[in-house]
Amino acid sequence: MTIDLREDRTHVTDLATSTIAPARPFPADFLFGAATAAFQIEGAAFEGGRTASIWDAFCRVPGAVIDGDTGDVACDHYHRMPQDVALMRDLGLQTYRFSTSWARVRPDGGPVNPTGVDFYSRLVDELLGAGIKPWLTLYHWDLPQALEERGGWANRDTAELFRDYALSMHDALGDRVDVWTTLNEPWCSSFLSYTGGAHAPGRQDVAAGLAAGHHLLLAHGLAVQALRERDPGLELGITLNLAPVHPVDPSDAGDVDAARRIDGQFNRFFLDPIFRGAYADDLLADVGPLGLDAVVRPGDLEVISTPIDTLGVNYYHGEHVSARPAPIELQGSAPTDRPTRSPFPAADGVHWHPQGLPTTAMDWEVEPDGLRELLVRVHREYADAAGVKLYVTENGAAYDDVVAADGAVHDEERAEFLRGHLGAILDAIEEGAPVHGYFYWSLLDNFEWAWGYDKRFGLVRVDYDTQVRTVKDSGLAYSAIIRDRALPGR
Repeated sequence: MTIDLREDRTHVTDLATSTIAPARPFPADFLFGAATAAFQIEGAAFEGGRTASIWDAFCRVPGAVIDGDTGDVACDHYHRMPQDVALMRDLGLQTYRFSTSWARVRPDGGPVNPTGVDFYSRLVDELLGAGIKPWLTLYHWDLPQALEERGGWANRDTAELFRDYALSMHDALGDRVDVWTTLNEPWCSSFLSYTGGAHAPGRQDVAAGLAAGHHLLLAHGLAVQALRERDPGLELGITLNLAPVHPVDPSDAGDVDAARRIDGQFNRFFLDPIFRGAYADDLLADVGPLGLDAVVRPGDLEVISTPIDTLGVNYYHGEHVSARPAPIELQGSAPTDRPTRSPFPAADGVHWHPQGLPTTAMDWEVEPDGLRELLVRVHREYADAAGVKLYVTENGAAYDDVVAADGAVHDEERAEFLRGHLGAILDAIEEGAPVHGYFYWSLLDNFEWAWGYDKRFGLVRVDYDTQVRTVKDSGLAYSAIIRDRALPGR
């Protein structure tokens, strides 16, 4: 369904300028976009030659996903793609970050499936026809289940198979897509999935998680090398979920060490090999004997550190940790997305503390300044010297949206979240971190992994019974910011 937003312009301006103050312009080359992922929106789970991914299998494990939800239909984007692209155009998006499904393109990890490839070819053509830049992510967690049965990411062979899949996608789309992201959030698809058991494939094995993390990095490096050889003009990169990590008490040695360990296992596990060609010594001391030492082979880190052009930063909230548990009266405010088993291999004695900030429906604290801090750190410590462009490739919030009597969704909390984090990006730019774009997560309400359809992150509401799309007030506010290329003053 195409939605004409022109009649809503007065409302958009009012919503986006609730107080009058000088607007803050964005750089002329700054890109505004939104993001989705294949498994979360496409549906058509077993159509067109697609076979099961690890998420199809995980959804069928009793208790793994809230309400037993599956991605079988999701947002039915597979069948409604042209209408969804028209919606993006009407919102004014300049770029769209999507992922391709390995299970659709090379079912069971085998030969190329022409029907699956054709869907993404048509999507790219539709985007280009709407004046929207395609931003492709090769892997957003939907490993073919057949490969998991051969060891999954804990099996080194999967890295080489990923390179082959990447080249298959380039065969199909390389003439029209010039920005390629290898992986989305490898921390989630390794530690959260193979050690914490909260995401597919649901393993709880420390050594497997460390092996998966290393092999994902190896897959990234192999794909970058192969794509660079195929086409030196491509912009190649990776997207990492990162967070500032702070000790609750900076004067307490135990708290400081807790923050060091979590920073190492959440941020530096991926940043250091990519940008510095090595795992940090303190990280190796923490996790090397737990399994990492066994999987790192000579030459791996040279492959992993193959130069990239872009780094995507996904940010949702900060991490505030201590060597002591939070007071009992505050423990109920701690994030609820922590799996039963810690996804951090060496986090014994680490405890997360809330700061008393406002929270989203995920119980994640809203901390826009953490994004500023993170971008400045990543630029200064990693990206600047490597000449790598920074983009915020995911940032968003789930709230308990209510459909009003007039059919609208007046989600001012999400609109304020959006404005606050865009402001943090402008703050980072003023501090010297040249951020080149922003992708809100997510364009559509969708299948939110182990939360099923219980959480809504979208700028656009999806009625899962009827598949009707409704632009929320936050979507209208974002559309006005894109139109004006400025953040209204506060």
